[in-house]
Amino acid sequence: MKKTLLILGAGTAGTMLANKMAHSLNVEEWRIIVVDNDLNHYYQPGFLFIPFGIYQAQDVVKKKDCFLPKHAELIFSDIDLIEPDKNQVLLAQDKQVIQYDCLVIATGSHICPDEVEGLRGQGWRKNIFDFYTFDGAIALADCLKNWAGGRLVINIAEMPIKCPVAPLEFAFLVDWYFDQRGMRDKVEIVYTTPLSGAFTKPRTSATLGQLLADKAITVISDFSISEVDAERKIIVSYDEREIPYDLLITIPPNMGAEVIGRSKMGDDLNFVPVDKHTLQSKRWSNVWVIGDASNAPTSKAGSVAHFMLETLVNLHNTGSVDFETT
Repeated sequence: MKKTLLILGAGTAGTMLANKMAHSLNVEEWRIIVVDNDLNHYYQPGFLFIPFGIYQAQDVVKKKDCFLPKHAELIFSDIDLIEPDKNQVLLAQDKQVIQYDCLVIATGSHICPDEVEGLRGQGWRKNIFDFYTFDGAIALADCLKNWAGGRLVINIAEMPIKCPVAPLEFAFLVDWYFDQRGMRDKVEIVYTTPLSGAFTKPRTSATLGQLLADKAITVISDFSISEVDAERKIIVSYDEREIPYDLLITIPPNMGAEVIGRSKMGDDLNFVPVDKHTLQSKRWSNVWVIGDASNAPTSKAGSVAHFMLETLVNLHNTGSVDFETT
């Protein structure tokens, strides 16, 4: 009877892993099952460019089965529960139960606007937008086309977030976009962050901070948002500072998949604790985590998922992580 490698999530990390392991594992001995709840694969870095008309919606969407190896079994379903002590996963679809020998969690992370009081209130998708989701990026594109100008505030709610440099890229693109439209003088750009500067590392933060200043983009640091007052059009920090906006671009708190919380496998943000050297779960020896789903001390980005993949595959090939004998 074949052993089962079960991969939860067919985003960047899960898709790459399925393809790599399809070449590494003996197909006569192993079956690879990939579970995901969405037929579409979204090129998430492209979301950044949709609001400015550089990419269109169709440029960032393809069917997931285009990218997976032919002999991998792809199941589209929500996941009700992971039961690592029983080596099984319960699916919502037909209450199916999948037994596994090895599990790789690649369920990613997502924005949670409801974590900030008032963020998803009356201003949501009217003068409050995100660009970290497909729908959010498209809605923001429609807004920017007709926006007459005013105070545009970019707010990072908290860290960690997916692709930590993306909000800065967005700020520079906003500057370029309105300059191209000949109305940069009608737009005040404010960049607010819970960090002590524009970015994480001091030297990089200083350089990027100067670039923002050169573009007349105001940086407000150490700003930890507590609520949004959509009626007054202000964001409020925990130390009671208030920042007014005409258009708010939010990067809400990021969390891991809800099923991780339901399964009691994660930390307070639903990220799975792992050994940072092997990506192996700290509690279950036949569970690994790749991509944004872990608490590894790295940026949550597609490039990092590539490096994680190489680490995991190399460990497998050298016997340190051996799916063949687990």
